[in-house]
Amino acid sequence: MRIAVVLALCVTAAGVAVVVGGGPAAAATVPTGAVSLESVNYPGRYVRHLDSLGRIDPVTTASTAQTKADATFTVVNGLASPGCYSFQTKGGLFLRHRDFRLRTDANTGDATFRADATFCAADGSVAGSVSFVSYNYPSRRIRHRDFALWLDPIQSVADSSFRVTAAWAPKTNRNPVIPGLFADPQIASFGGRYYLYPTTDGYAGWAGTYYKAFSSTDLVTWTDHGVILDLAPDVSWADNSAWAPSVANRNGQYYLYFSGGLATGNTAKQLGVAVSAAPTGPFRDALGRPLVAAGQFAGGQVIDPAVFTDDDGRSYLYWGQGVARVVPLNGDMISYDPAQVRTITPAGYNEAPFVFKRNGTYYFMWSENDTRSEDYRVAYATGPSPVGPWTNRGVVLSKSGSVRGTGHHSVVRAPGTDVWYIAYHRFAVPAGNGTNRETAIDRMQFNADGTIVPVVPTL
Repeated sequence: MRIAVVLALCVTAAGVAVVVGGGPAAAATVPTGAVSLESVNYPGRYVRHLDSLGRIDPVTTASTAQTKADATFTVVNGLASPGCYSFQTKGGLFLRHRDFRLRTDANTGDATFRADATFCAADGSVAGSVSFVSYNYPSRRIRHRDFALWLDPIQSVADSSFRVTAAWAPKTNRNPVIPGLFADPQIASFGGRYYLYPTTDGYAGWAGTYYKAFSSTDLVTWTDHGVILDLAPDVSWADNSAWAPSVANRNGQYYLYFSGGLATGNTAKQLGVAVSAAPTGPFRDALGRPLVAAGQFAGGQVIDPAVFTDDDGRSYLYWGQGVARVVPLNGDMISYDPAQVRTITPAGYNEAPFVFKRNGTYYFMWSENDTRSEDYRVAYATGPSPVGPWTNRGVVLSKSGSVRGTGHHSVVRAPGTDVWYIAYHRFAVPAGNGTNRETAIDRMQFNADGTIVPVVPTL
């Protein structure tokens, strides 16, 4: 039996209100993850792509595996708006409109493509159904016409209404752990719950502006908590390049360290810090200015913050592309003594520093090569203190099979155990690249001498 998912017809943090054809505001939410979309007025026909073109066709249990895959989409974070949705095919392409015809294409990351591939959910013609409104043409909805999918002005409500059902080709792989394009994940554990803070990906030039938070109790099922900081409205000195966040907990507060730049004019990146009473935000800019300014220290790009808190309660801020730096943070977590900044750049270092401690040994990890390279990878060193000196231990995570571009990671220990996990990004499988990346998590294990067993990335 095919079971439809009933949609809540109200505005929520994950939903969006839309006004179509002069009618009243309507809103719906759609579950993220793998789904299929059944036509309301042609039951048994499902949205699918055939030779790249969108249409509705019959799909049954007797249909071929390819037909079932073509009728399966992963609902993801809207490429143009986190309050709306985009639809990714099993082959990694996105459903978009071109000259008002629905088709599937690779995400180019430019503003036009992102808008063409983003749809806001509204209530459909019958209870439990949904209609999809174009993000950039809000008077038009996805509609089937002679079984082909078009973006049309609303005529027959039934022709533009769909039931969200269980996927004909459900997700079977462990990774990615969150649907959609996200990179540079920081994973953390607060109060017995895991949290992921990634870069929102899929933008040409990595020009995303906002951060989201996800949480889980088991590292498998994740709750999307929505946008926790948006540079454009929330930060006075940056409106672009929201990259590689890191969150730390102290003084009953949560501190979000982030990269930001300006879309025009001075494009140099800087580090900021925002604060919240909860790990899921919302966060507010704590300083009204950068924590680490561009050019404040000679050499390297000011990106990729990471915070490590030692057993004595002292926290250290690491950052840098091209040059790795570290400084102890003051107790307020939003200031430091510039005279204490140290350079700790190891051989092979490019970016994404990360430090943790196990059994009295400090582990300093980083990413090598360019994030656009399929050979992007993670290496590490060990040392006796949070600032070294460091002994290089080699590469611990690299490409394997169809999994490429593995890097910009973070590590978390399961509370009360010696079980460790590594979160990282990779090129989205199968159609990803250096700006279309997804987040994965795998076990990280240790040899008897404390060295890390090389991690084999899993699908």
